[in-house]
Amino acid sequence: MEKTLYMSGKMSLHVEVAVLNKISHLVARRTPVSEMLAEVLKILHLEMGLIRGTLTLREGDLLVVEASEGLSPAEIGRGHYRVGEGITGLVAEEGKGRIIPDISKEKAFLNRTKARSGEKNIAFICVPIVYRGDVIGTLSIDRKVDARTDLKADFHLLETISNIMADAIFVAYSEHEEKEKLINESKRLRLELENKLRPSEIIGNSSGMKKVYSMISKVASSKATVLIRGESGTGKELVAKAIQKGSQRASAPFITLNCAALPEGLIESELFGHEKGSFTGAINRKMGLAEMADNGTLFLDEIGDLSLPMQLKLLRFIQEHSFYRVGGNSEIKVDVRIIAATSRNLEEMIEAGSFREDLYYRLNVFPIYMPALRNRRCDIMPLAEYFLAKYNKVHGKSIVRISTPAINMMATYYWPGNVRELENCIEYAVIDSSDNVISGYNLPPSLQTAENTNTARVLPETGADYQSLVSSFEKELIVEALKLKKGNATAAAKHLGITQRIILYKIKKLGIVPDLYK
Repeated sequence: MEKTLYMSGKMSLHVEVAVLNKISHLVARRTPVSEMLAEVLKILHLEMGLIRGTLTLREGDLLVVEASEGLSPAEIGRGHYRVGEGITGLVAEEGKGRIIPDISKEKAFLNRTKARSGEKNIAFICVPIVYRGDVIGTLSIDRKVDARTDLKADFHLLETISNIMADAIFVAYSEHEEKEKLINESKRLRLELENKLRPSEIIGNSSGMKKVYSMISKVASSKATVLIRGESGTGKELVAKAIQKGSQRASAPFITLNCAALPEGLIESELFGHEKGSFTGAINRKMGLAEMADNGTLFLDEIGDLSLPMQLKLLRFIQEHSFYRVGGNSEIKVDVRIIAATSRNLEEMIEAGSFREDLYYRLNVFPIYMPALRNRRCDIMPLAEYFLAKYNKVHGKSIVRISTPAINMMATYYWPGNVRELENCIEYAVIDSSDNVISGYNLPPSLQTAENTNTARVLPETGADYQSLVSSFEKELIVEALKLKKGNATAAAKHLGITQRIILYKIKKLGIVPDLYK
């Protein structure tokens, strides 16, 4: 009898009461909320003949599917609506239910789940779930319609079910809110921790830099020797200063010795000092950098450039924390923390016999690897904006932005000189710019591509074609070789393994000016 009455398009009062009884029992049994919601939709499917059913919960301005019937996982994943968006969103916004007699004729029906594919004679009924005056979600069904279907009766039944379940659904709603709060709090704490770990002098939020910040925070308060690895121009000295700033030696001296900047004969005197008359020109006693760094930090940059004899003397100093001035007989004891840096491959140098293995292990207690700028491209624009503000002030300019073409050029450039090259690039552009915008043509020649020098052919839809990409790559290779060889085309050709005739032809074709790199 029940089946016959339903198939004719109407639900008998007996069936309606049975549906409400089953749902009331579910609520009374205190069934876990997620199970209860799924079971309610199943009951409506079996007793009422719904094709699809959905229960959404409100998360801020968003309605998210909490339970469903007749939807695939992919369709559920697409079923997100903003309050006020589509029929479901309007029901949540207004707190009033809606009946759509035929979804195929309703323009406001979004079909966000993509579950309906041109179906005809399908009605959609959606009612709000209200708890103490607040809409906390929606309950909706799709059902087949014929001449005898009573959509108003179905609507009132859904309203009654929504009212019966409101208290129980509020439990699920509260769980969602609590979960959202925990997620937001976790994000806030993670961001706070990242900001706390990130030294104020260093810019960058890439994953590679976050690892560096974490390493700095771990080692700063210790007394361990640190070896900072990375290509030239990546900011190794900034990391060394950040370590010192986070240590108990923050107020003590931070002394730097660039091992590649001094002739071999002067490094020992610079590091350890000398006595009067110890060599020609030593007219006075001189205190060395190691002594000046007492109780503080000694930063040895480009440690891989030290000669083997000097490496041995440095090893003894690190082991004993003592040294003799050049020409002196008195041992001097100091309390110095060593931070070293290198852009060279020390492991290969050990294999070649040009770097002492025992010194390597003394220095490599806590290594930190600085990523190259090309491997942290998301940091290019924050760095560029920082340097723009810096050189606006230095050169008395008021440049307000960097144009999109210039941004694209910087984003795709290889940056062999890393952050130092980027800084130089922005300073060049600031000086070169005659208005309040840095355009692509204001950037240094090394960043200019084949497209910018009118040697590329650009396709209208797909961008650069094969030949323009090859030309761009050729130009980059030649420019880098010219930079390395200080604008000498013959030396650059030899470096690239091509003839002088070929490189001169390419230079002319690609619009390269070697004199710019001298």
